[in-house]
Amino acid sequence: MKKSIYINLKNILLFSGLLLSSSCMDFLEERNESNYTQENYFQTPEHAEAAINHLYSSLRFISNGAGTYGESPFMSLEFPTGLVNTEVGQSQFNNTLRNLTTNTENNYFNVWWEQSYRAIANANLAIERIPDILMNENTQQNLIAEAHFFRAFNYFNLVRLFGDIPFITVPIDADSELLYPSRSSQESIYELIVSDLQIAEESSIPASTTNGRISQGAIKSLLAQVYLTMAGYPLQAGDNYYTLAAEKAKEVIDQGTYRLFDTYDDLHDPSVQLSGEIIFKNQYLIGFATSGMTAWLLPRNRNISQFSDEFGVMFPTPAFINSHEPEDLRIAERGFYYTSYPSINNPSQEVSFGGHYIYKYFDEEAVLNTAQSELGFIFIRYAEVLLTFAEAGFEAYGATSEVLDAVNVIRERANLELYTAGNLTREAIWKERFHELAFENKTWYDMIRRRMVMNLATGTFENFVGHSFTYGPTLSEKYLLFAIPQREIDNNSNLTQNPEW
Repeated sequence: MKKSIYINLKNILLFSGLLLSSSCMDFLEERNESNYTQENYFQTPEHAEAAINHLYSSLRFISNGAGTYGESPFMSLEFPTGLVNTEVGQSQFNNTLRNLTTNTENNYFNVWWEQSYRAIANANLAIERIPDILMNENTQQNLIAEAHFFRAFNYFNLVRLFGDIPFITVPIDADSELLYPSRSSQESIYELIVSDLQIAEESSIPASTTNGRISQGAIKSLLAQVYLTMAGYPLQAGDNYYTLAAEKAKEVIDQGTYRLFDTYDDLHDPSVQLSGEIIFKNQYLIGFATSGMTAWLLPRNRNISQFSDEFGVMFPTPAFINSHEPEDLRIAERGFYYTSYPSINNPSQEVSFGGHYIYKYFDEEAVLNTAQSELGFIFIRYAEVLLTFAEAGFEAYGATSEVLDAVNVIRERANLELYTAGNLTREAIWKERFHELAFENKTWYDMIRRRMVMNLATGTFENFVGHSFTYGPTLSEKYLLFAIPQREIDNNSNLTQNPEW
């Protein structure tokens, strides 16, 4: 991944990172090997590998800083759930999402749109150009498969966030009619996503990997998520998609290459790569690119770490914590949350926070010693695959023994009573997913595809539209989609805005 190059885009879609610059001393007529165009770049196996490596590095935007103080794109999918509070008053983009008062100028919308389409454009370029490179055929096909995976991954995020979006599958230049694209239907985007992942499945990419690259486990897990989403809103593509989702998740389970960690600590250990429970995540490396997640989620200015800033950007509401069963190990101290930690200046002194904070992204080495973290953001872990199988399988087959096993292995780790065929319901599975995958960018997408939200006081599920957060704001139909970024609307007259924005 250190060999990655930047294939940047003009107006997001327009290739411009490899432009050839002319010398002011024409008489030299010396070729500058460091300047590239689309025509002269994709020539060697190293060029192909570097282009795909850059797609891996592009994953970091989701958990990198964005905008002003204490902001990162992954947070934008947590604040509108109504489950978090913040100690950072400076962040208007976080606060207006939390209070459901944001507008089309919210920078998060820009970042998701721009960075996702940049990755899609680079994937399109790789898919078109790598087949022409003379290289090992198996390596070539696997690199192309990876490009298809990344195009699907980014389109899957975009279509869930923005609905009908521009459909771009070829490289764009300044003369292209697609330089100012219009919106395409969500159905067509999902068809592409499924096709891309099926192409990736057909490659010889291994079942699992530990080198940071995608695996068949990641491909199949993402495809299971896509099928589950298609079964719900807005497509409601049919109950057969529950079957497809269950079957695909079951393929990952049956691989036998993934397992739940015995304890929750390994989930936030930077040294654990793609193994055990972790199927797909982005990568950081101290000295090259560092992660800000640990510092952002530390309680604000409690002096428990070596970080110069302890931000307190995001922490769960008491109502969310209280929605758990009391014996749930996920809310036990230093499970998924924590309420105190020793002072960095006096380790014998325990600093109480006065509430729960998120421990899922706590990098102990960075906190105690280095103030630099390489903790990656996990996009897919095995617990989600189990819960995807359970949810889809329940709809397709009912409370079978395999569906029960998928839910109960997660509850067993959390020290909770196991379900039986007589008391397992779809809402029980939803609730298990709600608690297990909290603050991992899953809850918002689940709210959107189900059009249902958990009432924290009753533990029951109610309609998305009209659901009131415990601190006041009420969800409306407007928030079923994010706004198309205003600057995109201003720059492209072919784009229209989402309802009520």
